[in-house]
Amino acid sequence: MRAAASHFLDITKEVCPLTFVRTKLLIERLRPGDILEVRLAGAEPLRNVPRSIAELGHQIVSLTPEGGGEAHRLVVRKAG
Repeated sequence: MRAAASHFLDITKEVCPLTFVRTKLLIERLRPGDILEVRLAGAEPLRNVPRSIAELGHQIVSLTPEGGGEAHRLVVRKAG
């Protein structure tokens, strides 16, 4: 069963480190247990954003490619 995201962020046009900064700022505003879906693109954000989110203690629910793999959807559950 796929977790239903209640918050969305598209960082496909951003470059590192703004990709993580924008994601972290939004996660900080969420309640524990909230689900965030982040759309990201590029090798560096794909490598760094999920790793950094997990290092902060949040749960990576899924990371799936879309549109031929040019972009990915990262689903995160905020830690409680």
